[in-house]
Amino acid sequence: MNNISNDKKAPLPPYDQASAVIKARMAEDAWNGQQPEKIAKAYSENSIWRNRDQFVQGRDEIIQLLTAKWQQETEYRLIKEVWAVDSHRIAVRFAYEYCDASGQWYRAYGNENWQFDENGLMEQRHASINDLKIEEIERKFYWPIGRRPDEHPGLTELGL
Repeated sequence: MNNISNDKKAPLPPYDQASAVIKARMAEDAWNGQQPEKIAKAYSENSIWRNRDQFVQGRDEIIQLLTAKWQQETEYRLIKEVWAVDSHRIAVRFAYEYCDASGQWYRAYGNENWQFDENGLMEQRHASINDLKIEEIERKFYWPIGRRPDEHPGLTELGL
């Protein structure tokens, strides 16, 4: 018997535009839920990440990174949008808003390149992210913490 995980995370590759949009929304919903252990299950056991200036590998390190992230970034709300799709790879752009411990608001803009294994688990995630200080009055993401409501505009509709 092999040690390959039987975990699967539909939709499975190869991806087209429609399935990539579903995959991106699932990721957005999970991250807005802020449950690191649950989120980590969408990644392969040896998933490799570059997140800003951090390099992590495996689910345990993903959990540690996300736990620390949401201890520092409160009032977190994220929107993702598919940019490009190619079989086992999806590129997304995103923006999220958060508040730090001092009360300073930020909008983070970024791009992610994702690569998936045959089970639909993300095996690579490369994220480039830039933070922009904003005033609270400049916020655009006001839904309650958790999943973005379907009627809330996406990045394109918000002009982001």
